[in-house]
Amino acid sequence: MNSITDSASVLEASPVSGWRRSDTMWMLGLYGTAIGAGVLFLPINAGIGGLVPLIIMAVIAYPMTFFAHRGLCRFVLSGKNGGEDITEVVEEHFGVGAGKLITLLYFFAIYPICLVYGVAITNTVNSFITHQLHLPAPPRAILSLILILGLMTIVRFGKEMIVRAMSILVFPFVAALMLLALYLIPNWSTAILDSATVAGGMTGNSLMVTLWLAIPVMVFSFNHSPIISSFAVAKREEYGVGAEKKCSRILACSHVMMVATVMFFVFSCALSLSTADLMEAKAQNISILSYLANHFNNPLIAWMAPIIATVAISKSFLGHYLGAREGFNGMIIKSLRGRGKTASEASLNRITGIFMLLTTWLVATLNPSILGMIETLGGPVIAMLLFLMPMYAIQKVPAMKKYSGGVSNLFVVLMGLVAMSAIIYSLMG
Repeated sequence: MNSITDSASVLEASPVSGWRRSDTMWMLGLYGTAIGAGVLFLPINAGIGGLVPLIIMAVIAYPMTFFAHRGLCRFVLSGKNGGEDITEVVEEHFGVGAGKLITLLYFFAIYPICLVYGVAITNTVNSFITHQLHLPAPPRAILSLILILGLMTIVRFGKEMIVRAMSILVFPFVAALMLLALYLIPNWSTAILDSATVAGGMTGNSLMVTLWLAIPVMVFSFNHSPIISSFAVAKREEYGVGAEKKCSRILACSHVMMVATVMFFVFSCALSLSTADLMEAKAQNISILSYLANHFNNPLIAWMAPIIATVAISKSFLGHYLGAREGFNGMIIKSLRGRGKTASEASLNRITGIFMLLTTWLVATLNPSILGMIETLGGPVIAMLLFLMPMYAIQKVPAMKKYSGGVSNLFVVLMGLVAMSAIIYSLMG
C-alpha cells in the first residue's frame, strides 16, 4: 500500500519540476495581457520627469510586479475547492458581504482598463487613417463601434482561444517592439537631461512627486491581474498541490521578459524625444507609438508603429475582458444567489458582453483622457486588490499564514499604498 502511495506522490510531483507547452502558453499569455495600452503610455508619463525617475522605476519594476502578482495567485490557489475563481475564494475567506464588496471592486479595477483600451484603439486607428493614409477622419462613433465589435467577436470564441491568440500574437509583437526600440537608438539624445529646465527645476520634492504619479501608471503598465485568476484555476487543475510552485516559476519567467523588454522600450522612446515632445503626446491623448509615427519623418516607423500599437491594445483588451467578465458575472451570481436564483454561464456571458459593448463604445466615442483614467481609476483600484488585498489575506486567512513574515510583503504593501495615495494628489491637483 505504501509503495502505491509513494508512486502516486512521485507521479503527482514529477510534472511540476518539468516545463510543459501549456506553461509556455500561459507565460506568453500573462505577458501578452500586461503589454498593451499601459506600456504604450508609460514612456510619456515616466519620461516627462527626466532620467532619474526612469532609472528608479527600472530598479523597482521587477520586485514590485512579481511579488504582487504572486501574492494574488497564491490567494486564488488558497481556496479549498479546485475551480474556484477569485470571486468565490474571496467569499470563502471573508464571508458573503465582503465577497460582494471585493467582487465589485475587482470588477471596477478591471472594467476601466477595458474602457481605456476602447479609447486607445479608436485613437490609434483614427490617427493612422488621418496621418498615414491621409484620409478624412471617419465619424468617431462608427469607427469605435466597428473596432469594439471586432474585439467582441474574438471574445465569442472562448477563454482558451483568447489565451492562445495572445500567446501567438506576442511573438511578432515583442520582435516588432524591440526592433523599433533598437531602430530609435540613432535618435537618442541628451534632451531628457534638460527636463529639469522645462519642469522648473528637478528638486528632490519634484522628483518624489514625479515618481509618486508615475507609480500608478507603472502598476497599470505591468498589470495582468485580470488573467491571474483564470491562470491559477487552470494550473491547479493541471498540477494539483504543486500548482503554487509552478505558478511562481511561470510568473517569474514572464516578469523577467516583461521588465527587460518594457524598460528597454521605455528608455529608448524617452531618449529619442524631448520633454516638450512627451508633453505634446500627453496633450494629444495618443500612445507613444502613434506619436513616434507622426514625429519622425520615416515611412517605416510611420507605418509600423500604429500597427504594433493596434495589436498590443487588441490582445490586452482580450486578456482584461476575461477578468472584467469574471467580475461582472460574479456580481450577477451573488445577486441572484441572494434571491435563491441561478443563471447559466452562457446567459451571464451574453449579458456581460452586451453591457461591455455598449459602455466601451460610449466611452470610446466620448474620448476622455487616457492617462487621466489610468492615474485616477485604473492604477489606484488595481493597487488595492493586487497589492493590498492578498497581503491582508496573508495575515487573516489560515491557509495563507505560511507566506507571512517576508520582507517582500512589506514592499508590496508600501507600493500599494503609494499607488493608492497618488489618486488623492491627482484629484487635488
